[in-house]
Formats: sequence, structure tokens, C-alpha cells
Amino acid sequence: MQEEFKPFLREVAEDLIGRIGDNLQHAAIVFNNKRPVAYLQSHLAGLIGKPFWSPSFYTIQEFFALSSERKVADSFTQFFTLHQVYNRLAAEEGEPPIEPAKFYPIARVILSDFAQIDNDLVDANKLFLQLEEFAIVDYQFDYLSEEQQEFLKGFWNSYSEGKQKKQQEQFIRMWQRMPRLYQDYHDGLKAKGMTTMGQIYRQLSLGQEERPGFTETFAAAKLVFVGFNALSRAEAKVFSRWQDEGRTLFYFDTDAYYLDDPIQEAGLFMRKNLEQTGLINALDSSRDFIKAMPKQVDVYKTQGQVAQAKILHEALQRDYPLLKATDHAGKIALVLADESLLMPVLQTIPTHYQDEKGSQPININVTMGYPLVASSIFGLADLWLSVQAQLIQEEKETVYHREVAAFLSHPLSGITEQQRAKIQKGLLAEQLAEVPLFRLQRQKGLIELFFTKIQDGIQATNTLQAIFKYILEQQLAAKSLKQTEADLFISTIKELNRLHDGLADYLPRLTRGTELAFVLSLIQKAVQGISVPLTGEPLQGIQVMGLLESRSLDFDQVYILGVNEGLLPQTSVSPSFIPDSIRRAYGLPVLENQDAISAYMFYRLLQRSKKVSMVYNAQADESNTGEPTRFLKQLEYESGYTFNYLEHKQDISIAQKRPVVIQKDASVMKVLQGYLDGSMALSASALTTYINCPLQFFYRYVAKVKEPEEISENLEANYIGSMLHFVLETFYQDLRQIDPLISRERIAEYRKQVPGLSVRAFSQVMFEDQHRQVQHNGMHKVVLAIVEEYANLILDYDENEAPFEVLALEQRDQVVFEFEVRGQKRQITLHGIIDRIDRKNGITRIVDYKTGADVLRYSNLEEVFDTNGNKQNKALVQTLFYTYVFEQANGHQLVEPNLYSIRNMRKEGTFFIEGRDKLKLNGAYLEEVKAEFVGYMKVKLSELFDEQIPFVRTENEAGFAYSPYLTLCGL
Repeated sequence: MQEEFKPFLREVAEDLIGRIGDNLQHAAIVFNNKRPVAYLQSHLAGLIGKPFWSPSFYTIQEFFALSSERKVADSFTQFFTLHQVYNRLAAEEGEPPIEPAKFYPIARVILSDFAQIDNDLVDANKLFLQLEEFAIVDYQFDYLSEEQQEFLKGFWNSYSEGKQKKQQEQFIRMWQRMPRLYQDYHDGLKAKGMTTMGQIYRQLSLGQEERPGFTETFAAAKLVFVGFNALSRAEAKVFSRWQDEGRTLFYFDTDAYYLDDPIQEAGLFMRKNLEQTGLINALDSSRDFIKAMPKQVDVYKTQGQVAQAKILHEALQRDYPLLKATDHAGKIALVLADESLLMPVLQTIPTHYQDEKGSQPININVTMGYPLVASSIFGLADLWLSVQAQLIQEEKETVYHREVAAFLSHPLSGITEQQRAKIQKGLLAEQLAEVPLFRLQRQKGLIELFFTKIQDGIQATNTLQAIFKYILEQQLAAKSLKQTEADLFISTIKELNRLHDGLADYLPRLTRGTELAFVLSLIQKAVQGISVPLTGEPLQGIQVMGLLESRSLDFDQVYILGVNEGLLPQTSVSPSFIPDSIRRAYGLPVLENQDAISAYMFYRLLQRSKKVSMVYNAQADESNTGEPTRFLKQLEYESGYTFNYLEHKQDISIAQKRPVVIQKDASVMKVLQGYLDGSMALSASALTTYINCPLQFFYRYVAKVKEPEEISENLEANYIGSMLHFVLETFYQDLRQIDPLISRERIAEYRKQVPGLSVRAFSQVMFEDQHRQVQHNGMHKVVLAIVEEYANLILDYDENEAPFEVLALEQRDQVVFEFEVRGQKRQITLHGIIDRIDRKNGITRIVDYKTGADVLRYSNLEEVFDTNGNKQNKALVQTLFYTYVFEQANGHQLVEPNLYSIRNMRKEGTFFIEGRDKLKLNGAYLEEVKAEFVGYMKVKLSELFDEQIPFVRTENEAGFAYSPYLTLCGL
């Protein structure tokens, strides 16, 4: 039978009761984090079995902070103080001050270094002393070992070989400034009645605490330190002193498996604590848990980061019955070595499971915290920061319309559907790609607040706080506020308030663009790290935690996700100005320390568990090796456990293109009947749409599904084409009113009107009012230049063609067209709007302007009319259609179709060219093609109006390249 072990904290509870008994209320119990408190309280309550006075619980930082009268400065106060001190020192050395934005990343590194220096009791003056000669190492640092001195020599040697580079010189200047910066920084905080956690550690280790005897409160019992592993020098010194004074009890969670093996990195710090520091473990350190309890380890290999969470739905099925026990604390834990998996995990675990009694709820407790960045609150804050950054950086008084749309549709904006529609309709009517701020501020309320341009740093924090308070009050009034959102709102407002105080005290006048941009970046950094605990019970249900939070806790079933090399252990280290060789010389933390800490937490999870499952991502990319952690290989080699390797394969299926077939039922035929009875006319565009794809014809002309109107900030090609048509129509209409005969000289003289015509065209196409005055932005000016260039290309060609007579412009003609459907005669009305009709050398011409990629070459009409082929030519069908309609409506013959294709007319002219023989579509051959075209048109119309032939999509997928009906057509 498999041996079962008591959880570590139960052992601690039993031992505490045995040693302290009724004096528990006088004890201070100190952990690394708050997570184990509830578990130890539960064990104490279960063992004592009656009401009792609880001991005091602290984290190590909270307990050490009791020794100081001064308040621990928050991160903003530390940064602003350091910035002030740094600039003062720079000024004394004749250097210009550094801007806060540039100093911020440097400050984070410096503050981290200062904290480590204090935690490990390093003399900052000696550490940062400039060493110019190697001999000084032996003279001033004779207390260092030979190995440590070699580290120092190796580092400084890199700065003495050859000419120093600029970055080396800058580093040395920084290095030389560090001793005074360190001292003045701490003096600056002290003057404000503040300190740092590192300074508290240092002072306490030196016996210089500001509240001597602060531990006397617990003199009747003990100071109990539970679950510690890696200790800083300060912690080790304080613990050792208190142990010598008989004040302490230490409970270390150890296993002989790694403790007694000197090459096992997991036991590195425990061996230091017990052997070098001399701390005494109140529990037996010689026990062997890992090897005493053989177990099966399931190792899941997945393809992809998020896929790691997907195995849980199936793997947890067998463990859900554990949740039915009355006491199921410590049964199931999901430990995330990669904490970015939190959201995928929460989305994967179901809310209920099925058993013989039906549906049972699944409780989940997450004290890692729900991150603000995963909430709609951060989305709104990020949108506001983005809007303000644009206003500041681009120095404008307008905001991009998509940002406005994003705000209006945001769930926290509180904008009603009617109000949103009204605003969007107004913006759409005026095609406002850039919306003036004053237009938005007229709306009052949250919209006015959100779109007010900030003028200084203080206003920035005030405004964002006001936005969140406004929303919070709205939701409270509507009784729609959830607990998690309320916690996030409150935490965010508090964090912004701290930043506001820092800006007011240290940087009161930040108004320049770069300064305001820095404030916005500070706000983003301040809020994106916020998280709040999800409502849950640490003693019930499935526990979701990070690796650090698992310290001191034991579970029967453990799932560890993200067990990839590079994540477990972490291979990245925090940036530091203290090079690795110097860190080693002074005993500061290095990468190996991080490995040892990760190893200990990993092996700890195995000690008392009954079953372990590990999941890793085998998909290699720039951030992942695709390899499992080396701890897994070590465990497989040494432990004797049974390993079950499973590969989680996701079925890959190519989405089948679902066939979409629209039968011509009564409702469809009713619409088509409108064409047959003459109430609707068929256009050239409708015909080419049907040839291109019958199904798209159905959506556009039968179902009348329209694309939603949008603001066109980039002005698509169809707008440019419409503007060009307006310019040319107006140009020739003006000339024609004087004289229809257009000469080369008249074109050349009147071309100076083209820029003005282009401006009128812009107003007409965008706002349906050619006389409207528009303030053109950069993109508008580009479009106007394109329209002018296109118009001039056509006018260049026309100058060479002149003289010619303009007969009509934008002429509308229609004609009745007969065809048969299954032997029965039918007729419809064809109509066309012809860009230009002119006469040259006695030949009447149809002129069609095209700004797109239309080509003059085509193979043959059979392939042009082939719906499933890829050799269609929309421009050819349209110009022949216009030619036919014009000839029939006006009694003309021998009319020539001409295509003015902007991209091709210079090289290929304006005649269509058929096949390999390059036959020009004019003269006698043109008449043959016209007759052939009519025949193919009859066939297509017969098919269109045949109720037995459904609407189906074309087999030519290129026909959907720019189709708005792509998804409706099953693609």
C-alpha cells in the first residue's frame, strides 16, 4: 500500500501545539507569502478542536517593517527621489540634467541594484569604487578570497585593454557616481520620513532598528519562520541572532533526496541554512519523501502555448470526484510555471462536472490575481492613453474616427444605442476621418471627459481617475457592478492617486510633449501591473497558483503547466549595472541562485503529492526552445518514478467550403420579375456581376444586402474614379457649352481649371455638395494630386486625338432586349450611363474611363462569359454593353467602344485587342464581335431568369478577392 504523508503545514501545526500549547496567541508566524496562512489556520483549528486565540501572521516584509518608524516608500516616490538626486549630482559634475523619460529605465535598474546591495549587506562604497590599478585589488580588498579577486581583475581588465569605447566611459562615469548616489538617495528618503525595504533589512541585521524591542510583543511565545529557502545575508544574520537569543522556531520543508546530495541544486540554500548559517530545523531534516512514495508522472507534450491549457478539460475528469469530499483542501492544484497561461486555464476549466448525482459545481480559487490587463477596464484606459498620446505627439485638436468608434462601442462607456447611432451617423454624413475634439466635448458627461486634451502631468492622472470614478458611480447606480470589477476599479484609482502624489511633489510642471508622453507611459506602467484576487476559497476546489505561491503547500494531485527549459528554471535575469563577475566577487545573486530556487520549488511539489502531471509546449519559436525542463530529465534518471509520456495532438481539419445554393423560389422570382415586367432595368454592372458570380448577384441585386457605410480615411479607388469622372464631365461640359468641337488648343487652354475642378469633385463625391469648403488634410491632398494626374493623362491623350466633337456626356440610355427562357420569349430593359460619346473622322465613339487594373487584351468572348473561368474582362463587357444600348436607343451603327484605361492607354491605346492574333476591336471585325456579344448575353440572361437554375458561387476563387460577400458565399 502506498504510504501517505501529512502535509508540511499540518506537521508544523502539530509541532507548534506541542511546543507552544496555550501560548499560540503570543506567537508571530512568518511566511514568505500570504497563501499558506489559511492552510495553517485550518490545521490548527482542526487539531485544537475548540475556539482559540489565533497567533499573528505576517509575511517576512511585513514583520521586518515593524522594526522601522519610517514608511516604506512606494515605487514612484523612490523613482522621483532618485531622479532628483541624480540630476543634482550631474549638475555638480557639469553635466546636463537627464529627462525623467530617459532616466526611468535606468532608475529601475539602479533601484534593483541598491535593494540587492542592502539585502546582502554589501558595502556600496567598496562595491562601486573605481579601480584603476590591479594592485589596488590586493591592497584594498585583501579580505576577498583569491577567486573573488580574480573575478574583479577579470572585470576591470576588460576596461583597460586598448582605447575605451564611449559606452565604457559612460559606464565608468555612472560607476564612479554610484557611491554618492546610493548615500544621497537614502538620505533623501530619510529626510521625507521614508525608507526602503532593503534599508530596513540592513538596519535590522546591524541591530540598528528604529523600534528596539519590537519583537518583545511575542516574548511569551516564539517568532516562527515557516517554509523559507533562499535567505539573503541580512535575513540569515537576523535569524541567526534571534536563534542565539532563543526567540525563534524554524520550520524548513526538506527532503533528504536533494538535501544530502551536494550536487543537487534544489538543496543549495537549505544546506547553507542548516550547515553554514547554523539554523535549526524544528522538524526532522533527514526524512526522504520523494523516494519513499513511488508515483506515476504523466508528461504531456503539446503543440502551442495555449494548447497546454486544453489538456486540462480531459485530464481533470478523473480528479473531479476528489472535490466531493467534505474536506478537499489540498486535493488539486494547477501550478503555472508560465503565469501567462492563467487566462487560457480559466477559460478551459468548466464550471460544472457530471457525476452519478448530476451536474456538480467546480470551485476555482485563484490568488495569483486577476490581471487588470485582461479586463475591459484596462482596455478603456489603454484607449484613453492612446488618444492622449496621439493628441500630444501630433500636436492636433482632432482624434481619429476609429478611436471614437472604439470608445462609443466600449461596454464601460455607458453610451446608449440611440446616442451611439446618432453620433456615428453625424460623423458618417460628414466623412470625418479626424473628429474635432470640440464636437465630442459638446456631448458632455463621460464623452467630454474622455476626449479632453490634457495639458500637464497632474491633469493626466486626475482625468483618468475622474473617468474611472464616473464609470464606477454609473455602475453602482445601475447595480451592474461585479465584485472583481469593483476591486479593479478601486486598485486602479489608488495606484493613480499614488502616481498623482509623486508627480505633484517631485515633477509638478510637466507640460512639454516629451514630458507628457513620459507621464502617459508611467500611467500605463502603473496600471498594467495591477491584479486582484478572484473571489474564491483557498481551502476548497481547484487551486490555481504560480510557482512562487506554491511554497509550503502540498496537494494530492498536482498539474504543472509550462515546464519548458527557459521557463523552469528561468534563464532570463533582471538587468543590472553590477556585472556578473563583480556580483560573484561580492556574493550577490547570480543565475545559478535562480536555478536553485526554481529547483527547490519544483521538487517540493513532488514530496508529498500522490500524482503529478506536467505539461510543456513542444512548439519552438523565438521565445521557446520546445524542450522540457532539465529538471524532468533529472527526475526521470534519479527518482525511479514511472513516467507516462503523452502527446496531445490536436486534430487539424481544413474547413470545408460549404456549398451555398440559393433556389429561385417564389420570393426570389418575385424580385426577378421586376426586371421582366420593366419596373427595373438591368445595368452593365449587374450583368458583369452575374457573369463573375451568380451568388454575388443574388446578394447584391436580389437580396439587396449592402455593405455598411464607413468613413473612408484612405479614400478607396472607387472614390478616386468618381472624382475623375466628375472632373472630366465638368471639363468637357464647360467646353461643349461654348462649342461641341474640341480642339487641341481649347483643351490646352482650359487645363488650368483642373486643380479647381478636382477640389469641387472631392466635395461632390464625399459630401454630395461640389461647393462645400473642405479643410484638406495630408491624405486628401494626396488624393487630389492623384485625380489631377489622372485627368491630365487623359487630356494629354485627347490633345493628340483632337479635333473631335463631343456629342454627349454621362448620357443615360435604355433599350428593350429580347431573349428566351426554355423556349418562351422574355424581355427586359437594359440601361447604361455612358461617360462620353464623341465623333472623330466621322466615327461615333463610346468612351469609358477606368482608373483600375482593367486591361484591353482578352482571349475570346466564350472565355469572357465563362463564370467559372479566370479570363473574364469586366471592362470589355461593359463597353460592348454601352455600345449596344446606345446604338439601339439612338439608331446608330458602326459605333466604336473605346476604353480609356489610365494604366494602359499610353502604351496600348484605347481599342480592345482579341487573342493571339492581336485583332483590334474596330472596323468590320468589331461588327462580328458585337453580334457574337449579343448571343452570349442572351445565353446568360436565359440562365439568370430560369427558375430551375439556382444561384451558386463561381469556382474561380479569384472572383472573391475583394468581395464583401466572401463569408456569405461560404468562403
